[in-house]
Amino acid sequence: MLGKKMLGELNGQVNKEMYSAYLYMAMSAHSEYVGLKGFANWFMVQYKEEMEHAMRIYHYINNHGEQVKLMAIEEPPMVFESPLDMFEKTLVHEQFITKSINDLVDTAIEEKDHATKIFLEWFVTEQIEEESNDNDIITRLKLIGDNGNGLLMLDRELGTRVFVPQLTSGGQT
Repeated sequence: MLGKKMLGELNGQVNKEMYSAYLYMAMSAHSEYVGLKGFANWFMVQYKEEMEHAMRIYHYINNHGEQVKLMAIEEPPMVFESPLDMFEKTLVHEQFITKSINDLVDTAIEEKDHATKIFLEWFVTEQIEEESNDNDIITRLKLIGDNGNGLLMLDRELGTRVFVPQLTSGGQT
């Protein structure tokens, strides 16, 4: 059984993960619009991962016999100055998500909710990877600078990213 506070925070995290997906879909759309199909692909894969994160929490709440509460999703920005701008915004957003996950872990510890704490450990590890990926791409974009050839090479590389589903139908890995 989930405590009331824990349930509220988990439902809030579903909303944050859905917003993350929405944000990355917007970034994918913008990338496609400006002709960076590889960047568009990278962000679309990110969209799918974020949807999976939301569903992982959704199933966790349901598996505890609790009610998932869906909330309105804020409209994301649709225009970005550059690929670097998108990835800098991505990093800031992922740092926000990391803090949110850490706050969830703190609540699980406070409420002595060992099952939820263990469940959230996957997200803690995932956030390390998310921020690392963003930092790597930001570093490369800064090295590329205004070099169009370098940007096109990175675009081609980002176009090779594929989504690998991790959830089974029951929401477990």
